[in-house]
Amino acid sequence: MDAEQRRRWLVAAARAEGRVAVTAAAAVLDTAPETIRRDLALLEKHGLLHRVHGGARPVERAGYEIELATREHRRLAEKQRIARAALDQLGDAESVYLDEGSTGRALADAFPADRRCTVVTSALPTATALATGTAATVLVLGGRLRGNTLATVDHWATRMLADLVLDVVFLGANGISREHGLTTPDPAVAAIKSTALARAGRKILIADHTKFGVNSFCRFADVADFDVIVTDTGLPAAQARRYSLLGPEVVRA
Repeated sequence: MDAEQRRRWLVAAARAEGRVAVTAAAAVLDTAPETIRRDLALLEKHGLLHRVHGGARPVERAGYEIELATREHRRLAEKQRIARAALDQLGDAESVYLDEGSTGRALADAFPADRRCTVVTSALPTATALATGTAATVLVLGGRLRGNTLATVDHWATRMLADLVLDVVFLGANGISREHGLTTPDPAVAAIKSTALARAGRKILIADHTKFGVNSFCRFADVADFDVIVTDTGLPAAQARRYSLLGPEVVRA
């Protein structure tokens, strides 16, 4: 097993079990504990794991989030494919909600320049991309601005969102599992997502394959709440089918 394979194994093990221990990983991978510690330090530097005494936990379970600037450069090709496939679900919608996050930003970048509709978002980077690059009318939710994602939250935002009727919502998640549904680390973000979901006609989940099988702190929806899940081909077809049995159509872009 080379270094890249070893680090992928560490991330997968941490996400599956909630924690990966240095001694246990060293025994399984037949390598020195010092090598595992160096791997964990590198993975923490790249925002994939959070180091704790004796090992590490995945950032989603630990309640940490990777900054938007970092996330936008990770799995960019997959997110661009997801965005293009998600836009096929737009139909004749006149009112659209577009979630915060790097996949939502990819969708904003791919949004048809001549499409005239109203797009509601909590995310300032997404709002800027749409307002400067498309014919859409952009409505930004007010509220407290989160520094790591540049998105608004709290009661100002949920109150504004609760008064709207939305044809389509595109939502992301930090974790997606058949057991616990859709989750995110921050309760304030979960409130925005669940409110948007409640105001939606058609509900589209946009998430790359690394979010599946992961659980975070705050649950905001069931898989069955969505009409369509748009992900990438990194999610195996067998897993995609298991999620589709819960209700939504699963599109692998």
